[in-house]
Amino acid sequence: MAVKNAMTNDYLHSAYGGESMAHMRYLTWAAMAEKEGFKNIGRLFEAIAYAEQVHANNHYKEIDGETPADATVVAGAVFGTGKTVDNLQGAINGELHEVEQMYPVYLNAAEFQDEKGAMRSFHFALEAEKIHADLFAQAQKEAKEGKDMEFKGVYICPICGHTVLDGAPDNCPVCGAKKELYKEF
Repeated sequence: MAVKNAMTNDYLHSAYGGESMAHMRYLTWAAMAEKEGFKNIGRLFEAIAYAEQVHANNHYKEIDGETPADATVVAGAVFGTGKTVDNLQGAINGELHEVEQMYPVYLNAAEFQDEKGAMRSFHFALEAEKIHADLFAQAQKEAKEGKDMEFKGVYICPICGHTVLDGAPDNCPVCGAKKELYKEF
């Protein structure tokens, strides 16, 4: 269903662009982490890249086809490559920007404009980004000590991007999806 309000439409475009770029950036950083010997941190980047793709797809489904004045500007985006510890800081900064600034405003606007699909999409992303920021902070703490993270797997809900280590819950706490749907990395 297409959104009716220009502001929410612009926010969906911005969020789509940001999530799409985060997806690609995290894949690049995954390869770099693996190259530096951080295999599990690389897997974490790959898994969260998938979650960002889920968010981008959810936003895309709500876009009505109108192109905003500037759909490519994404505040808080970090570009370039560095050491894994630095890349993790870029990831933390990006996720915290989404959690503390971007998605609360976008969600508020969608609620005000009664855009139910956008509300759902923004809510799903906001809840997942909180977890992503925490996981990247845990990874950075280990990487600063020259260690890799220890976990059996990263599990991503393909509906909302909920992310958890070492086993999927019976039902996603964000969207209610069943355990069997989670993708394992």
